[in-house]
Amino acid sequence: MSTAFDPVTVGGRTLANRIVMSPMTRSRAFGPGATPTELMATYYAQRASAGLIITEGIQPSFVGQGYPDTPGLHSEAQVQEWAKITAAVHENGGLIFAQLMHSGRIGHSSLYAEPMNPVGPSPVAAKGSSYTHDGPKDLPTPRELTAADIAETIADFVSAARNAIAAGFDGVELHGANGYLLHQFLSTNANLRDDEWGGSVESRIRLTVEVARAVVDAIGADRTGLRISPANPINDIVEDDYQATYPALLAALNPLGLAFLHVLESADLELTAQLRAQWNGTFLLNPATPGSFTGLDQLRLIEDGAADLLSFGALFLANPDLPARLAVGGPFNAPDFSTAFGGDAHGFTDYPTLDEAAAA
Repeated sequence: MSTAFDPVTVGGRTLANRIVMSPMTRSRAFGPGATPTELMATYYAQRASAGLIITEGIQPSFVGQGYPDTPGLHSEAQVQEWAKITAAVHENGGLIFAQLMHSGRIGHSSLYAEPMNPVGPSPVAAKGSSYTHDGPKDLPTPRELTAADIAETIADFVSAARNAIAAGFDGVELHGANGYLLHQFLSTNANLRDDEWGGSVESRIRLTVEVARAVVDAIGADRTGLRISPANPINDIVEDDYQATYPALLAALNPLGLAFLHVLESADLELTAQLRAQWNGTFLLNPATPGSFTGLDQLRLIEDGAADLLSFGALFLANPDLPARLAVGGPFNAPDFSTAFGGDAHGFTDYPTLDEAAAA
C-alpha cells in the first residue's frame, strides 16, 4: 500500500512524495512586461518540499492574460526571470511545472497594451465581473476566434511550453479547467460554434486535444500534464453533457502518454472514479472538500488507490512546509485570503514553518 509520503515516478522523474502544490493565482508579477519577481522566487523555493510544484497560471500570450499582475511566458525577459525561480526551487530539492493558462473570455480590455477585447470560442460574455486595477468591471463580450486565430493560439501554447523548458521548468501543465479558454471550448454555453471546433462532443474536445498533442510534439509527453474540472460551473461554465465529454476527452488523450492528468473534482464523485479507471497514466486529484480545505482526511485517497498524487491549494498557500506538517498531523497555519491576490511579502512569504514557529 502506497502512502502520500512515498516517492513516485512521474514522467521519468522521481518525486520525493505524492503531495503536490496546486496552481494558485497570486497576482504579484510586478516586474516590467508581466515578468516574475525575486519575491516569487522566495515563495516557490519555500515550498520546494512538495513532491511537485505547479505554478500559478501563466499566460502563453498577451491576449491570454485574465487578471492584473499575472506572469507570462511569451517574452525573453519573462524566460530569464522564470529561470531564477526554477533554479531556486531546484537548489532546494524541488520539481516545478509551469501551468499554461489562457483565460479566454475571462479578462478585460484594460489588461492589454492595445485596445481589444478578450477572445473566446463564441461571442458570449460570461456572467460576472473582472477584477482590474480600477475595480471590478463587467466581463465583456469576447471576440470569436477564427480558424486562423485557433491555429495561432495552439502555436502560442507550444511557444510558451518551449519557453518553459528554456527557463528550466521540469514540464508544463495545460489549464483546461475553471472556466478558462480550453474549458470554454469544452462547455455547452460558452461554445456555440457549429464548425469543427464546436457542436458535437468530438468537436468541443478538439482544441484541448490539439493543444496537448502539439505541446507533446514540442517538449515531450513526459513533460506535459493537463488539468480538467468536470462539471465545475466557475466563471459561468455550463456542461450539459459532461458525463459524455470527459470520457471522450480521456479516450483521445490516453494515446499521447501525458505525464499526468490533474482532476479538480466537483460534485460528481462517480465520474471521478470512472475517469480514474479509464486513465492509463498518473492520476493527480484535487478532491472535493466542501466547507473545508484538502488536508489530513484526504491522505487516505492515496492509500485507497483513488489517486496517485494529491494536490493541495489553500494549505500550501499558508504552510510552506506542508508535507512535514501533514506527516505529523499538523498544526496548520490558517490562510489569510485578504492577502491572496496582489500585495507584498505579507501573506505571501511570511507564513512560518513548524521550526520557525517553535523557535518563536
